[in-house]
Amino acid sequence: MTFPRFAISGGINTALTYSMYLLLLHYFPYNASYTMSYLAGLAFAYLMNRFYVFKCHQGLKSLILLPLVYLVQYLINMLVIWLWITVIGFAVRLAPLAAMVITVPMTYILSKCIFRHAVLVHS
Repeated sequence: MTFPRFAISGGINTALTYSMYLLLLHYFPYNASYTMSYLAGLAFAYLMNRFYVFKCHQGLKSLILLPLVYLVQYLINMLVIWLWITVIGFAVRLAPLAAMVITVPMTYILSKCIFRHAVLVHS
């Protein structure tokens, strides 16, 4: 069962990147803070998915496709964050957590495909 490991690594990643986001908010606007912390989280996610969650990969496909999944997640997250802060007017500090509620299930399914199955790209 990979979902419990995904949840654990995601929890660790969330704690690290969210802490980094809150720290960076002291120096940068929310969008720059989120982008920098997100990129750090992307590197951590690849390592955790590769060596802990799925314990296998599709070679170069994994290395190329995972950033694409996270790019889609990033764009959706930025939209939710923008809506949360600018349109609705809710707290800047909570915006990334709201976005994750929407994107975590999608990211799990796509990551599982990338690391376990050659579904998205054919050799």
